[in-house]
Amino acid sequence: MKKEDKSAIIKQLQSTINEYGHFYLTDIGGMNAAQTSELRRVCYKQDIKLVVVKNTLLQKALESSTVDYSQIYGSLTGETSVLLSNIGNAPAKLIKDFSKASKSKKPVLKAAYVEECFYIGENQLEALVTIKSKNELIGELIGLLQSPAKNVVSALQSGGSTIHGVLKTLSER
Repeated sequence: MKKEDKSAIIKQLQSTINEYGHFYLTDIGGMNAAQTSELRRVCYKQDIKLVVVKNTLLQKALESSTVDYSQIYGSLTGETSVLLSNIGNAPAKLIKDFSKASKSKKPVLKAAYVEECFYIGENQLEALVTIKSKNELIGELIGLLQSPAKNVVSALQSGGSTIHGVLKTLSER
């Protein structure tokens, strides 16, 4: 491969990684063509981009980024594919479900960069499945903050009708 081609691929990888908020490094080696096609189809349906990359080119793309990705360089061995998504836990759920249904038990998680944190190793998959996105956490926080206000308004409204009923009864007597 020519140096110009490599630099073009590195720039493309860098722009793709910057476009998405989260990425997972996985091993899909050993999967046959039908399984790989099915994985790509499932990724497409869930708005997850699947890119098969050379480790050295991916490392150079990560090195030229503004974020320090040095923690995951050790995971760049063997065959590597990258799952990119704007939803933090979507690729983790896909990996878990697809590897459970697959005979080859692939894809296997190598490392992940989710919500500005690094997760290294296959044993981190369960933590990544249960992680909540920033928007989910904001939604829960808003719900918790609205709950006391709703209770006060509800009590005032029900109390108002009770007081009104008592006053009406007293005025009729």
